Amino acid sequence: MVKGANVGLAALSENVDAVIVSLGWASPTGEGDADVSVLLLDGDGKVRSDADFYFYNHPVAPDGSVQLLGKAPAGEGSEDRIGFDLTAIPAEVERIIVAASRYGGARFGELEDLRVTLADGSGEDLLRFAIDDAGSVSAFIFGELYRRGDEWKFRAVGQGYDTGLAGLATDFGVDIEDDAADGNTAEDDIVDEALDDAVAVEKAPAVEADGRPGAEAASTSVVAPEAVPQAVALPAVPAPRGPGDDAQRTRAASRPRTAKKKVTLPRAAKKSLADNDSWTQARLFPVSALKSDRERETRATSVLLAVMAQVPEFGRRLTAGFGAPAGRMETFTEVSLPHGDTPRRPDGVIRVDRAGKLWTALVETKTNGNVLKSEQVQAYMDIAARRGYEAVITLSNDVALEGSPLVDVKIDGRRKHKVALRHLSWAEVAHQAQMLIRHEGVGNSAHAWLLQELLLYLQHDNSGCHGFQNMGAAWVPVRKGIDDETLCQGDPRALEVVESWERLIRQVSLGLGGDLGQKVLPVQRARRGADPAQRRARMADELCAEGKLQAELRIDGAPGVLTVGADLRTARLRTSVEIPAPGQGYPLTWAKRLVRRLAEAPADLHVETLVEGETGAGPRGTLERLRPEPADMLPKNGARITGFRLTLVKGMGSGRGSAESGFIRSVDDAVRRFHGTVMVHLERPAPPKVACVEEAASG
Repeated sequence: MVKGANVGLAALSENVDAVIVSLGWASPTGEGDADVSVLLLDGDGKVRSDADFYFYNHPVAPDGSVQLLGKAPAGEGSEDRIGFDLTAIPAEVERIIVAASRYGGARFGELEDLRVTLADGSGEDLLRFAIDDAGSVSAFIFGELYRRGDEWKFRAVGQGYDTGLAGLATDFGVDIEDDAADGNTAEDDIVDEALDDAVAVEKAPAVEADGRPGAEAASTSVVAPEAVPQAVALPAVPAPRGPGDDAQRTRAASRPRTAKKKVTLPRAAKKSLADNDSWTQARLFPVSALKSDRERETRATSVLLAVMAQVPEFGRRLTAGFGAPAGRMETFTEVSLPHGDTPRRPDGVIRVDRAGKLWTALVETKTNGNVLKSEQVQAYMDIAARRGYEAVITLSNDVALEGSPLVDVKIDGRRKHKVALRHLSWAEVAHQAQMLIRHEGVGNSAHAWLLQELLLYLQHDNSGCHGFQNMGAAWVPVRKGIDDETLCQGDPRALEVVESWERLIRQVSLGLGGDLGQKVLPVQRARRGADPAQRRARMADELCAEGKLQAELRIDGAPGVLTVGADLRTARLRTSVEIPAPGQGYPLTWAKRLVRRLAEAPADLHVETLVEGETGAGPRGTLERLRPEPADMLPKNGARITGFRLTLVKGMGSGRGSAESGFIRSVDDAVRRFHGTVMVHLERPAPPKVACVEEAASG
């Protein structure tokens, strides 16, 4: 798009009830950054109240209509994403301003590649607006979403503000507390921010004069910042001020603070004051007293559901894929529901309230190696259908596969009310928590600490929430059958191993994605709509014939697909990536540049040159041998180079579990080692071009 152009979203995609707007930039120094903000405006072009102003100290709307999702690496810079549920935007809001601001005297003219992109609910990019004339301003409006009748449209604005975030917000009716105007020093700001993070707000029911319960009264207490991690009780977080609340609050309390607030936890551990290294730090969710599977299941369910209800971003992340709306969430454990002569007690219940409408789900959890029981889940499905629940959610260490349900249940087609059966792996729960607290950020420091405590609990050996950890009973017989060449095609045990391999790859993708803050997905080389069972049967036949398992992982921003293969005959793991040859320059220059980029890669990395022709194979050698002579990578016959294949080979574990000598641990370690020592040094691909859509500047 060009500046001033506008376009209707419905003309670009059918899936625009929810959209993601991404603001991006690059910094020549590598240190430049900016913060996004959103303003919801009524017909007069003003916010209805200060609650319509979303920024780093107020990142999420209570109804889920606006969510500041945080930053992610992109190309040579970063990208800040904002999620909008356009169906939840209040009817009186006519425009949504999307802006960003810089601080500390920095200006947008110092940044490069300023851009805004908009993607639909499926993640497909719909439009792009590139900005090359930001100038010397500290705040900038990138674009706006606005209504025309029942349709939402987007306009490329590109307007700067010299007065920064406070000036921009004030122009649209927000009452800003300006630290500069108050005479605060930098030291004052640091103290204020620390105290803000430590404020605990406790709600208690107020009592009217006649003794009847009345509105909630909030009491606020401030504690020392260093005492926050040891807090035993978490106070309720007050909701943002709504329209019409101005008369009930003082001016000082109603003005949003624009002091920068940290919402993600640092990776490096703080120094400990413990006298003895063996001391165990106090944890909010202890695991030392867990002695039985029943205790583990009860504790894990209660911990997870409590955190989901207290951290809206996390609860929404886990339930959005199950059809739950964005709204106020309540969670319950150890409930009792009538079912024939014997009442049933599911592990938990989730309720989400949006505009007076309820979405409800029953929860059944398993820990350790315990499997879900078909008759138990069937009973919960029947109860949910009779009582009007929307879903039954199962949670275990197992990983669900496409087209292969974990439990077999019968659905009564005669019932008008349909119940969805959904599954979560504990590995996926940990992945979502890690993405929020390490990469994308949450609403406040208390939420980040809660998620960190949940993650520490899930990762503890005694929690029983370890994810997929066993290749199954068929693993040893299949390996033995491959060794002595007695494994025949059609053996059902080979299919079991293929399914376990696919579960393992999905879990490895979740773990790597959580570490990187990037989307990592397994690649399925099959025609769209093909039967997953047929694909697995074909892989089982290949396993019987060749003794090999293979998978591919697509990593956002990576120069190629990461391939991991296990050769059960030789007990070797191969991780590799193919990168295309540059479009310009000379082959010798390509070889030298590749060797320079791999200066810190392992010396035993195999480098193979890919050339045109039937075989496609060219010169090959270890990085140790090629470093002094990059020209050895060039084909002697002058064949055209199409790319390079980089490969690491290591031994694989023999056990079926995830112990140090286990197969699962060895695959996970091989993938992480290859990405961390090889792929991170490779040149990222150029971002794909997005087609521009232009319309007349008039609405």
